[in-house]
Amino acid sequence: MNVQWIQTPVPGRHNQKRIDPDEPVSKCPRLSESAVDAGLLGSSPGAPVTGALPSVLSAQQGPARIGQYVLVPLSDRPGVQSALDMDTGEELLCKVFDIGRYQEKIRAYSMLSRHKNIAQIKDIVLGESKAYVFQEKDFGDMHTFVKSSNRLPEDLAAKLFYQVVSAVNHCHQSGIILGDLKLRKFVFTDEKRTNLKLEGLEDGHILSGDDDLMFDTHGCPAYVSPEILNGSGSYSGKQADAWSLGIMLYTMLVGRYPFHDLDPATLFSKIRRGTYSLPEGLTLRARCLLRSLLRKDPCERMSAAEVLIHPWFHENMYDTGNPQQEVNFGEQTVPQINMEQDEDLFS
Repeated sequence: MNVQWIQTPVPGRHNQKRIDPDEPVSKCPRLSESAVDAGLLGSSPGAPVTGALPSVLSAQQGPARIGQYVLVPLSDRPGVQSALDMDTGEELLCKVFDIGRYQEKIRAYSMLSRHKNIAQIKDIVLGESKAYVFQEKDFGDMHTFVKSSNRLPEDLAAKLFYQVVSAVNHCHQSGIILGDLKLRKFVFTDEKRTNLKLEGLEDGHILSGDDDLMFDTHGCPAYVSPEILNGSGSYSGKQADAWSLGIMLYTMLVGRYPFHDLDPATLFSKIRRGTYSLPEGLTLRARCLLRSLLRKDPCERMSAAEVLIHPWFHENMYDTGNPQQEVNFGEQTVPQINMEQDEDLFS
């Protein structure tokens, strides 16, 4: 397949290639189908592609080829493919977007300087109707990790949560609100599962100035903040992200959501009240940090920058480095909120 280099719409961040019109993406129709063959390369989040392709493939199943990449859908990650660079043997992940929207989807990447806890774009291939955005592979997400662990000891939670907050703070300082912030958005970069990165910025909101007021109500109900459910109109995006950070930390330490119910109306009612319980066994500093994030009044919540210098981290971490260095870098009245599969996993 002939590949032509063209100028990238996001200067200085990544390469971009276009597939010639005489070799359309429709030659690989499996990319748009349901991932019935995802088990060929493993269905766990971020399961790596192996160098050898499966030996038995039916006419309707199997990998697809885009440029020098071989792609196979992942059953548990819609819109994401396992990718193998046939030229280098490197294993990657590929996100597929409509060609007319991909620049909007990846624009936030151009707003950020590099950060070790935020995924980068490695390559882009453009087809006639789809854009294929390639990133480094990962080794599973935090939601699955916490669920399988039941709950995390405070020292481990501190090391992982610090990386989460570092990524969020870097985005906030660069004028990006994450909005749909949750455990599943963070993935491990190593097999030992010690290092995390924010897996994507496609759902981020770019601020036009210092004002972080937002109106969007999409997100995961378990993580939504009370002020969004109150339907009063605008809300602070950074303060809503801070609430979601509190939900994440609580779930890591306790092994369940602070507000959970299978009925959406009841769930939203609990979130509006903002009343939750802290189980025995949590240290005083962990309780302090949780209460500083899960405050019903958004103006009383700690910012991501303030969280990074909380004493809880110093108590539980010995290799963080200088925290200041990181800082510098009807009931169901919100029907737009997407009901996602995270709902019942920690109930």
